[in-house]
Amino acid sequence: MKAWDRVLKARRADRPTAQKYIEAFTENFMEFHGDRYFSDDAAIIGGVGLIEGMPVTMIGQEKGSKTKDKVKRNFGMPNPDGYRKALRLMKQAEKFNRPIVCFVDTSGAFCGLEAEERGQGEAIARNLFEMSNLRVPIISIIIGEGGSGGALALAVSDEVWMFENAIYSILSPEGFASILYKDGSLAPKVAEDMKITAEELKNLNVIDSVIQEPYDGAHESFELIVELLKDKLVYSLKELMQLPKDTLVEKRYQRYRKF
Repeated sequence: MKAWDRVLKARRADRPTAQKYIEAFTENFMEFHGDRYFSDDAAIIGGVGLIEGMPVTMIGQEKGSKTKDKVKRNFGMPNPDGYRKALRLMKQAEKFNRPIVCFVDTSGAFCGLEAEERGQGEAIARNLFEMSNLRVPIISIIIGEGGSGGALALAVSDEVWMFENAIYSILSPEGFASILYKDGSLAPKVAEDMKITAEELKNLNVIDSVIQEPYDGAHESFELIVELLKDKLVYSLKELMQLPKDTLVEKRYQRYRKF
């Protein structure tokens, strides 16, 4: 399958969102709100729930489903308030020794004037810095689009998993084509050169695992995917929780240092 086909599947309107996965994975999920600085960004959801009795902090970039919800969620493009909310929950997880699971699904951080005025770049950079030193396990799962620093701000993890029909890149193919060729319509062509698919990124060791999907996408067999992914998630989190804290942080450091 061509890279552009993966892009289209990652952007499907009926593709399961972060909220749907969180609800399917966890019991007694309690969502938390606000960054304690400015506002509650609906593009990022997060809270605490149980996965087979294990307390876990779950954080996800939420695109929304129907039009009204998509507008509320800013189409999954977080403001700095969203990244600061995510970091607040991560630091809370560290305090109470809870593992963290992040669901990445964004075309990129919101690039509006108000986001820049409130420190979008600093908020993303702060997440990268803090996540690299968190003393609890972190697993990030790219479920749809993983765009630019907006995605990386939730993906400095011990393990990064990626759905077969997801994409992960420095920017969108349209943006890449506009910069390189001054023609955004060449996006299908440059998508092949950008190495943005799960298979290519696994070969480059950028990600650690590829989550298989039905041919048409995750929406076709959502319950089966959740069941298989939940088992994999519980097993991996328990393995990571057994590591000494210093070893966990050092392994994460070495994972990213090699790039």
